[in-house]
Amino acid sequence: MRTATATAAAVTTTLIGAGAAAVAAGRYAAGAALRPRPGRPLPGGHRLVVHSADPGRVVLTRSLASLRPGTHGLDGPGMHAVVGPVLADAENSPDTVVRRLLAVTHGSLHPGTRVTLTPQVYLGNPRTALGLDHADVDVPGELGPLPAWFVPASRDTWVITVHGLGAGREHPMVVMPFLHRHHLPVLDLAYRGDLGAPASPDGLGHFGESEWRDLDAAIRYALRYGARRVILHGWSTGAAMALRAVERSALADRISGVVLDSPVLDWRTTLRALLAARHTPAPLIPLAVRAAESRAGLRAERPAPGADPGALRVPVLLIHGPDDTLAPWGPSRRLAAARPDLVTLHPVKGAGHGAMWNADPAGYEEALRRFLTPLM
Repeated sequence: MRTATATAAAVTTTLIGAGAAAVAAGRYAAGAALRPRPGRPLPGGHRLVVHSADPGRVVLTRSLASLRPGTHGLDGPGMHAVVGPVLADAENSPDTVVRRLLAVTHGSLHPGTRVTLTPQVYLGNPRTALGLDHADVDVPGELGPLPAWFVPASRDTWVITVHGLGAGREHPMVVMPFLHRHHLPVLDLAYRGDLGAPASPDGLGHFGESEWRDLDAAIRYALRYGARRVILHGWSTGAAMALRAVERSALADRISGVVLDSPVLDWRTTLRALLAARHTPAPLIPLAVRAAESRAGLRAERPAPGADPGALRVPVLLIHGPDDTLAPWGPSRRLAAARPDLVTLHPVKGAGHGAMWNADPAGYEEALRRFLTPLM
């Protein structure tokens, strides 16, 4: 009897220990997924190998990523380049892809270099990358000064751009030339957790749940310095921030429109995708999601951004596509279907997360022109 009792106690202790270890591992995985890493490629991005690089063309490992249409950045150790479309007529082996090489903006491309295709096309700032005059400004935020680039123009409606997961202020530069041609001032914001901005008190990202207050501070700044109205243009979690501002800001009546690119409207699905991409064991993912809810204050009962279509009061351009593996576009389609009076859905096939412009720059900018023209 004593032996059986001792065995049961040992088994119970082992199970408790294993359970505690699983909870701890889930908590660790949640923290890793929630910790912002601006400027680093998102987990799960396909690593490609450069096979050769010549003026005007680069040969890459063949994959779904290297076959994506459009214009993309190419990031590797100590280098950044810009690639254009696939050169379908170029001679290459079955396991490679030839793309147009538009520029090498930093470092150099060498055979054997491992690179990642990224939505970030430009490096530097609006002046060095695009030749656009700009001012480096500080937006007063609740946690401290928030760095921003201000690109002046003649209209009194400003566009406030806000990046998303795995990106920084340089990502929204893809739309700056278009906005500048249409005489729209741009305020490109860095928010909590970004380089040069205050850290979140807990060091974690919150999928826009707390970060939206930095966007609210940017709206206040714009109105203080000459904007009559603002248009919010957000990518990924930045799009979630824009929706939160529409729903919660005391200045929501000064927002005349919102552009949502690859919006994270279901943070749990996005978190699960991030965890899976970081090779979190499948049994730990539910524990990690619950740990994230606890650590980041992402309450399960709180409605997701856009969950109440009736809360929308301004026109929305929603640019998303079915190939986004981090932010599923099902919620985007449902939001557009629920409010056809306000929401215009512009679907983009073949585009990765945050890369809707990259996949089809001309189509993206035409949709943006049609949307913005009555709001300018």
